[in-house]
Amino acid sequence: MRTFTSADDIVSALGETIGTSDWLEITQERVNQFADATGDHQWIHVDPERAAKESPFGGPVAHGYLTLSLLPALSWQTYTVENSTMGVNYGSNKVRFVNPVLVGSRVRLTAVLAAADRLDGGAVQMTVDSTIEIEGATKPALVAQVISRVYF
Repeated sequence: MRTFTSADDIVSALGETIGTSDWLEITQERVNQFADATGDHQWIHVDPERAAKESPFGGPVAHGYLTLSLLPALSWQTYTVENSTMGVNYGSNKVRFVNPVLVGSRVRLTAVLAAADRLDGGAVQMTVDSTIEIEGATKPALVAQVISRVYF
């Protein structure tokens, strides 16, 4: 895990891979809980028997937005910022769901610092190229440009 202690630390890491998370298994229970939380109970996610028979994926798959929602938790494993007063999510420039995540698969995040812009008052806006890969797959599950602001 990468630890930043100042705005200068962040800016100097431009272009670097700033961390890779641990692998996380995507369970049917997690998918069902996400379906309950969002109201998206489409059978390709929550009906393993039907998904095994009828889905082009050969079984149930995680919601794309479930995969996206893992970014905060997995990001905490890739880098941290010390000596800041707070950090906030500022949004995303681009999100693509490249490859379906089958239930039972393991995923992890790799984060690359694509931009680090100083803002008034000592804050830094970080743009992180975030890739969630699927263990053993040639294509990632998700690619996203995530923007956050860190205040010192």
